[in-house]
Amino acid sequence: MKSSSWRNYLKGATIQRDFDEIRDLTIKYVKEETVQPVKDLGRFVQYGVLGSLLVGFGYALLLLAALRYLQWQFPTLNGNLSWIPYLVVVVLALIIIVVTAWRIVSGPARRRLKETK
Repeated sequence: MKSSSWRNYLKGATIQRDFDEIRDLTIKYVKEETVQPVKDLGRFVQYGVLGSLLVGFGYALLLLAALRYLQWQFPTLNGNLSWIPYLVVVVLALIIIVVTAWRIVSGPARRRLKETK
């Protein structure tokens, strides 16, 4: 009786069916654990790049507006002194770059490292 019970359990089982099942499970696993996270990461990077471009474009427009405002507000800076509004705008741009770089370097990852120590 014992020998017939395991034969009934394996009735209809073939090695080919087992290999097919293993292949299907492997394909599902690879899709679930690698392909989907890469797609999610791609979407995250896509929105990050788009947001960065829009913020950069906005900063460029603000700097141009600041330049035009300085040229309009101080007409005495014409002729030999016309470079001063450009210098002011370059300094503003450098301040924005330094603050942005500082925020990137001292972001949430560094705070988490300090919390774990």
